[in-house]
Amino acid sequence: MTSSSTVLRAGGLSMSFGGFQVLRDITLDVGSGEIVGILGPNGAGKTTFMNLLTGALKPTGGHVELLGEDVTRLPTAERCHRGLARTHQVPKPFSEMTVFENVLVAVNHGRTRHSDDPITEAWTVLEETGLARVANRPAETLGLLDRKRLELSRALGTDPKVLLLDEIGGGLTDREGDELVELIRRIHGRGVTIIWIEHIMRLLLEACTRLVCMAEGKVLADGDPHVVVNAQEVQVAYFGTAA
Repeated sequence: MTSSSTVLRAGGLSMSFGGFQVLRDITLDVGSGEIVGILGPNGAGKTTFMNLLTGALKPTGGHVELLGEDVTRLPTAERCHRGLARTHQVPKPFSEMTVFENVLVAVNHGRTRHSDDPITEAWTVLEETGLARVANRPAETLGLLDRKRLELSRALGTDPKVLLLDEIGGGLTDREGDELVELIRRIHGRGVTIIWIEHIMRLLLEACTRLVCMAEGKVLADGDPHVVVNAQEVQVAYFGTAA
């Protein structure tokens, strides 16, 4: 039985491509207000898991629930309308549109409810993410950190209840990573539940309230971030040896 505070649930998710099983019976409940980090080595199945949650892939077993409703067979757009948004590891803006126009598209087409004032709502998102200063620039001219901010802005424009981040910290300097963590904390502070898949352990430890480690398509550990990263099986899976 799913708890009333659970906003996103993966129930026994499995995924195979031909004869190769990528995910094996993953069950994960994410509660309202959590920041859950998902960590694991390459090939652990993290991105496949993300794609099953968002509807980019259909599972070979198990189900996905969003806000108490089974959405396993719903397409990505419908899940977005119901409050589930994501960012991509490689930013995918409409490159010839301005920053503002990119967010306006999300406000106009990514929400269930019609916005009475989409221009103001898009501008509010840009102010929150620090992109108001470049609102009129073409998206293709942005540097890496601002492209990451635009990915977040486009997701926030859909007014999500749950936000999935796919390795959004990749390629950033330490200072830029710190700025990103601060932005994600602000987004979380306004009531958005966050699931963050990431290779950079430092960022997850600074931001997350809970950490899940995956390896070989299974959950190895789930709990307090500092307890999880020090678990022997996690050290072996992630670093190849126990500390």
